[in-house]
This record gives sequence, C-alpha cells and structure tokens, in this order.
Amino acid sequence: MIILVINCGSSSIKYRLMDMSGDDVYDILAKGIVEKIGLPDGISTYQPTGGEKITINTPVPDHTVGMKLILDDLVHPEHGVLKSFDDIEAVGHRIVQGADYFEGSALVTEDVLNKIEICAEFAPLHNHAHLLGIRACQKVLPDVPQVVVFDTAFHQTMPEYAYMYALPYEYYSKYHVRRYGAHGTSHDYVSHEGARLAGLDINNSKIITCHIGSGSSVCAVLNGKCVDTSMGFTPLEGMIMGTRCGCIDANIVPYIMKKEGLTPDQMTDIMNKKSGFLGLSGKTSDCRELDELAEAGDHKAKLVFKKLTYDIVKLIGSYVAAMDGVDLIVFTAGIGEHNPRLRRRVCQNLGYLGVVIDHEANKASGVNAIISAPESKVKVALIPTEEELMIARDTMHIVSALYE
Repeated sequence: MIILVINCGSSSIKYRLMDMSGDDVYDILAKGIVEKIGLPDGISTYQPTGGEKITINTPVPDHTVGMKLILDDLVHPEHGVLKSFDDIEAVGHRIVQGADYFEGSALVTEDVLNKIEICAEFAPLHNHAHLLGIRACQKVLPDVPQVVVFDTAFHQTMPEYAYMYALPYEYYSKYHVRRYGAHGTSHDYVSHEGARLAGLDINNSKIITCHIGSGSSVCAVLNGKCVDTSMGFTPLEGMIMGTRCGCIDANIVPYIMKKEGLTPDQMTDIMNKKSGFLGLSGKTSDCRELDELAEAGDHKAKLVFKKLTYDIVKLIGSYVAAMDGVDLIVFTAGIGEHNPRLRRRVCQNLGYLGVVIDHEANKASGVNAIISAPESKVKVALIPTEEELMIARDTMHIVSALYE
C-alpha cells in the first residue's frame, strides 16, 4: 500500500511517501518538506530515495498550494516516483492533540475533524495546522482515505490518579482539564523497539523513554503501556525545552503578568516561545550552538545543560519509583539521538540503579544501539524514533480494514 505520511506545521509540511507491504516490510520512496507557507519566500525540498535532493524557491500562499507542490514532485516526469496521483492509496496525518476523545488512530470523518478542532484549544499551534493539512489533502486527493494518528493516544492508558490535577473536579468535567502528554507515537515506537533490541518481553517490562529534542518528554512504560508522562494538559509542562519553560510554580504566571502588565496571550507566548534554552541562555534555543558556547566557557550555556540533565535525572528517578524499578532506559529524538555527552551525564547520575555506561558504545549517533556496559544492572539504549513509520503502519491497518 502506497501511503503519503504528512506532518503539518503552521508554516510547513513535512512528508514521506512509503510503500508498505507489512509492519516491518516497506520501502521509503521519497521524502521532503515545504517551508515558509504564507510567506513570499517559500521553499520546497524533495528527495526521491537514491536520487538527488531538489530544492526550489517559490511562493507558497497556503497549505493547499503546498500539497500541490508535493504531489507535483511525486509524479514529476523526470524525478517523480509515481505515475499518477491515483497511485496514492492512503494518507496518514500526525495530530498532536486528541484529548480523551481518541484512544487510538482514526479514519478521517467530519465528526473526527470536529473533535480535532475542539482539541485545538489545548494545542493551538499544532492542531489548526494539522486541520489545514487534512483539508488541503481533501481538496487535492478527494477520493483517497485519510487516517489521523494522535500523539496523545498512547498516553490514554495512564491511571486517573496520574492524569488528574488537584483542581476542582468541575474543571475536568466542563473543560477536559487533565494531563494528556505528547510524543506518544515516538514513546510507543522506541519502547517496543528498545525492548526488542534489549531482549525484553515488552509485556513484562519496565521501560523509561526519554524523547529529548526541541520539545522533550519522558515516559514511564509498564508492560508496554504508558502509566505516566512528563508533558501535561499542553506540551508546555515537564522539563526544560528549546523555548518552553517546563514546570514552574503556577503563581509565577500572575506575578509576572502583574509586574510586566502582560495579557494572558503575551504570557503564554513568553512561556512557550521565549523560555527554555533560549530564555535561560539569553542567546539561542539550538542545542548545537549551546554546546559550542558551553565549550567556550559560557556560564549560561553550561547552566542550560546542567538543568537539562537534572530534569531528565529527576524524571527518571520518579518513574523508577512509580514502577518500582526499571529494566531499560531509552534515549531518542534530536538531542537524545545525537548528544553522547548528555546521555553520559544523565547515566552518571544513575549509579544508584546500577547503571554503567559503555563509553565507546555511547559514541553512537542516530542508530539503534545498546550503550550500557554488559555489567550494567539496567540496560540503556539509543533508538532513533520513527514516527512516520508508526503513522504509516496505523494508516495501512485502518485503510486495509475498509476493504475486508
């Protein structure tokens, strides 16, 4: 089944075209990204597997035009990988927030779209963009079935005491205020893949997954099911991130608003876009740039890494306590996959668990690897996340069921 996997942002569309024969039997035919949608200097980058990367600069006024650019590349007579649009059998979309409406992936219907719109209140930067992508696909590929895969679905197995906040219960009843988490597609994939790599039975395991990137979250996975995660009602809660502050005393919010004369929207913007690595360092949200600054002796850059390490260590410790132990710790996502120094620093703080890092193995970057030493009482793994593959798998199963 040829599936187009779409990950829409407010001003971008990432995509991957996959030919799925089974869950683990597939070919990646092409991938790319359309950027700066809505701006005059749009960019479309396309790369067929085995071919050269093709980049063009062109205005992309909206997501429908962006989808048209993607499809035109896929069927281009010289560098395309499809004969026609008819070759696309399904489209799979990543959706950040599905709240408690969705416990799994779903076929796109008007009712599903309406619920995604409701959930946009909890993820306004993400869900509105996802809806634009779905509507654009409906215009360009009106007869192709579409599937939505939710970042929040994997976390729906959390027990009530883990996802509820100690606020008046009426706010949950009326406004759905509770912990939802994010990065669920990634946590699901790397926990299962990590168990396989470590020789564990996923149905009898205690795994902690650390998705560390521009947005970061840690998840406790007991017997293959999420029992807790660090992100909450929105992706703001939890640990320090690229531009998000993570957990703070809630009273800081009205305090700063009064002192600075800020509106709720302005304060939200500060916590989501001007805090985290960027806010603490005062220079950048890019981990690679911070690494260089720290090497040069920049105090604030060093502080960012110390806090990042500390936050991860605290979350791992709390989830070890919650699950009464841990068999495997997994690192994934941009920073988790490519920053050996961070992994080493985290593991050095886990000696009480019997964690012993293999310094040579820990030099790995972006590949599946066990990075703990043979004598380590807890295994540690590096697993590159494959969210697109998970989306393609769910899409294949749901669309295939339509024809049974």
